[in-house]
Amino acid sequence: MFINFWYVAAKSGEVIFGADRPLKVQMLGHHFALWRNRKGVVQCISDTCSHRGGALADGRIRGDCVECPYHGWTFDGAGNCVRLPSLGPNASIPGRTRVDSYPVQEKYGFVHVFLGDLPEAERPPIIDIPEYDDPAWRFIQLSLEWKIDYKRAIENTMDPGHNEFTHPTHGFLGVKEDYRVEDFELSDAAWGTGFFANMRAPTLAQRDMNEAAGRTGDQWTRNGAGNHGPHCTWTHIHPSDRAQMHGYAFHTPVTEKVDRIYVMFGRNFLLESKYDQTFENRGVFIAEQARYVLEPLHPKLTPPANQHEFLVPADKCIARYREYCQEWERRGWRIDVKRLRADEDTVAYAIPSPSRRAHKGWVLPAVPLAPAGEAVAVAKKA
Repeated sequence: MFINFWYVAAKSGEVIFGADRPLKVQMLGHHFALWRNRKGVVQCISDTCSHRGGALADGRIRGDCVECPYHGWTFDGAGNCVRLPSLGPNASIPGRTRVDSYPVQEKYGFVHVFLGDLPEAERPPIIDIPEYDDPAWRFIQLSLEWKIDYKRAIENTMDPGHNEFTHPTHGFLGVKEDYRVEDFELSDAAWGTGFFANMRAPTLAQRDMNEAAGRTGDQWTRNGAGNHGPHCTWTHIHPSDRAQMHGYAFHTPVTEKVDRIYVMFGRNFLLESKYDQTFENRGVFIAEQARYVLEPLHPKLTPPANQHEFLVPADKCIARYREYCQEWERRGWRIDVKRLRADEDTVAYAIPSPSRRAHKGWVLPAVPLAPAGEAVAVAKKA
């Protein structure tokens, strides 16, 4: 799990204006409190009170602030303690009482939270969905939660070799003797890689969808996939020149072994709302096929070195993704999960926020990060 990226905390509609209590969300192994202030703007702070460990998300919303349910300490959206009842009214409140507060953006119907300490100018962007505001496209939302390492799902999306056997909607279950993965080239960007490749696929199962796409029998499709950061993917499926489906998946690691997935699934055909359920059913059906093979994978976590898996040319996009992850680790962005788990009953850590660069002296220590370059050293040793 990596800090310094934007993660989807919730759907926008789940953070309710005028609610009595915040929304409690777990991301990167930590809990957070989210609420809307009186202007309707979403706020996000670390869940652990700096006093005695109270869960702020279990407290009350007081105006623009959140009140701890244990001793009434009250925090604003910037993480500052603005009321410390036991000191009496008009008390001088020490700055060290502050908790971490995180930047928030609402986009694509989701609440995105930046979990890290980078200043604004250095932050990776939220993945772009260029078709989102195009009236020639229609999008639906899906959300899922799987018991997997989120990186397994990212790599599955960028794996052209699995479609033939995992998804009968995409392939022929390996019955064609001339099956092979056609060669493809990678195209790198600042925050990820991707590819496009031709794949042979059967007729679309849904009659209306197949007719609208103009497909007859088994044909080639033009498919593409790639990553943006360690946790987001894009997928382009073009059954024909006139029918295209584009998916964007936002993976939020709840813990290192639980993945909450938010999906924007778009299409440029059958745009009437009556077809939304058809495309949702197709999306869930395909997702369940992926979950069926991903949840039993062993080991549960992605191996730290490629030598522990036998990779083939069809896996080159996955190998490149792992190189990106190694680069983000070299920057010191990967959470040291082993230490986090070893200390979980004795230490309350916090994901470091941008305020940590401006203020010194925090009650909660920043989450331990893996030493820069550790993954590279493991790979070389293996």
